[in-house]
Amino acid sequence: MTLDVKGGLKNTDISSNQYVVIEELISNAIDSYLIRKNLEENIPKLNIELTVDFFHSTLLEDSNYDISISCKDNGAGFGEAQVKAFVTKDSTYKDYLKIQGIGKCKGAGRIQYFHYFKNLKIDSYFFEEQTYKRKTLNVNSDTREISEAHFNTLKNIEKKSETIVSLQGFYDSLISNQLNNINLRAEFSALAVHNYLYTTFLQRFIILRNIVGSFSIAIIEQEGSNIDSLTINSEDLPSPTSVEEIPLICTHGKSDQVLHSLKTTRYSLPRGQFKDSQHEVALCANSAIVQSLTKHYLRKFQDRKTPIDDRFELLLIESELLEEKVNIQRDGFNIPKECSPNNELIESHSLQDIIDSLEDYVYSILTPKDFDRDALLNSTQAKFGISKSMLEAVNIKIHYSDTEANIAKRVLKKYQEEIVNETSDIFDIKQKLLDLDPRTQDFRDKVNELSWKYTSTIKKMDMANLSQLVVRRSSMIEVLKKAVSLLLNCQDEAGVRRDDEKIIHNIFFPTGKDSRDLTDHDIWILNEEYHYFDHIASDKPLSSYPWGNSEKLFESDIDSSLEQLFRRNNTDHKLKRPDIAIFNEEGAAIIIEFKAPTVELQEHIPDLVQYARLLAAKSNGKINKFYGYLIGDCMDESRMPPAFTRFPSGLGYFNTDRIHDPVTGKQYGELYSEILYYQQFIKRAESRLDIYKKRLNITKSFSD
Repeated sequence: MTLDVKGGLKNTDISSNQYVVIEELISNAIDSYLIRKNLEENIPKLNIELTVDFFHSTLLEDSNYDISISCKDNGAGFGEAQVKAFVTKDSTYKDYLKIQGIGKCKGAGRIQYFHYFKNLKIDSYFFEEQTYKRKTLNVNSDTREISEAHFNTLKNIEKKSETIVSLQGFYDSLISNQLNNINLRAEFSALAVHNYLYTTFLQRFIILRNIVGSFSIAIIEQEGSNIDSLTINSEDLPSPTSVEEIPLICTHGKSDQVLHSLKTTRYSLPRGQFKDSQHEVALCANSAIVQSLTKHYLRKFQDRKTPIDDRFELLLIESELLEEKVNIQRDGFNIPKECSPNNELIESHSLQDIIDSLEDYVYSILTPKDFDRDALLNSTQAKFGISKSMLEAVNIKIHYSDTEANIAKRVLKKYQEEIVNETSDIFDIKQKLLDLDPRTQDFRDKVNELSWKYTSTIKKMDMANLSQLVVRRSSMIEVLKKAVSLLLNCQDEAGVRRDDEKIIHNIFFPTGKDSRDLTDHDIWILNEEYHYFDHIASDKPLSSYPWGNSEKLFESDIDSSLEQLFRRNNTDHKLKRPDIAIFNEEGAAIIIEFKAPTVELQEHIPDLVQYARLLAAKSNGKINKFYGYLIGDCMDESRMPPAFTRFPSGLGYFNTDRIHDPVTGKQYGELYSEILYYQQFIKRAESRLDIYKKRLNITKSFSD
């Protein structure tokens, strides 16, 4: 029998857990003692010494550190059976012993020795077949295979039971490797190793105490003549605060049957005794931590390091499923991260299923008393439009350590998943419906099922889409409010020509663009209907406007005619075009003119008339309905033309008039004009938006 070192290094990945060799050393030392206890009646208490020796890799004081690690125990030692098991990677030796508390042997830990260190030494003194014996081994990672012949048999003159396993020559590449990025001096100090072992092996240590009684594990740190040590004593181990059996449920499964449970053991550790500790939620195998889940529940580092009621909580999760699925590196489990949306078998549990099943229990322990759930809900609603009713519709719970963004992602992902699943169900129902006889009750029942399913899906789609629409629109209204009040940062630039009209203009539709360039705009603020017109343009040559697929809307000289028209009225605006013009193929045009704050509106009413008259004349009869909007923040009402009527609200004016040729009297069409204050149509837009908010059950203002 041989241990194929080279093959093992090639086929067994390096564990991402930098303490894997220490775990292996301690675990094997415990197993060795349990084997000895099973063979002998009166033996001394278990005593393990783990020594980490630091030294500089060169003669220079400021060079990198190297380490050697050794573990001394008073277990059964390396007798014939143990040597055979050592050189057999997949040995079942320990499984057949049937000794309480002993670990399972896969041989992967010995391969990890050579992944991390260049040299392995074993010096074992033991008693076997009424004889004191000694076996030694000294091999390095260049060794192709390790067989029983590599072990030397010597005399045990001292007649003692003691085994020392030593690892030397830490690989330099691991120190700079981005995966590990190990700081040897800090991460392998006595304190760091002690804290790690205490947390990782706590469950096994407590089980061990119940089996063997008193024991001690010393962690010794050496650097030259400086020695520091810490000890884990069985007498100091805490008792579990509680043990809970939590059902493992897969939300994607088609059955409610619970096939596995999660045994969760809780320990509350006083901060005074564990100053450098943190909260831990971890999955275990063989009573030792394999994978931490803490970051899934406490996303912020500070939350993990902050005690609750002056205690740190340690939650250790065990299950038959975890024992079956632990990977060979013992740094994770061979289970998928998430279930497939089409998963139909409850047996196919995922890591997400485990996280979700534990969620309520974990947060019942790790939530501080001052956590304000309602404040987080209100903040999420304000930022993302996610209301309480949306959370309830897809069964999303808000927990401590959630953020607004995290909640929004979870909600929208759940909506998307359910929409996809329900759309697939609708298709399947429809296919079944086609196979049924319309004269039967089954047909009627299937029709009802289809209609209810479709209605449910539409509601979910509305909720997901509306939440995003409400946030965008609320934000744009807020920006517009600030712009018309001259409160945007860009409106407070000293020594720069003010461009307030253009700023407001761009909020609705980017200057110099049309709907062929972009579809993303906010013309809905003025009127919802205009969002769906055929062509929208902003400050572009009128001669470029299309009509259908190949024609142009206006005659080619329209821009020069417009220039002449405004040159006569105002040399400062000789190149003026409508701020925004909107057209449809039914012959309607919307002309929008924004005026900068403090510019009086009544002076620009003729602009709307001139635009409409020229657009009508140059469109060859294609355009005959005109809607003009002149928008600003002030007007001299004493100079308003008498034909204009004040709105019932008392703000702004409107008028309908015919558009005709001033010379011939020929009528081109009609112009409906509104002279508005910015605040007036902002209020209109907010009123329309309130309808969406009510559908989402959002009552809080987004600007709060």
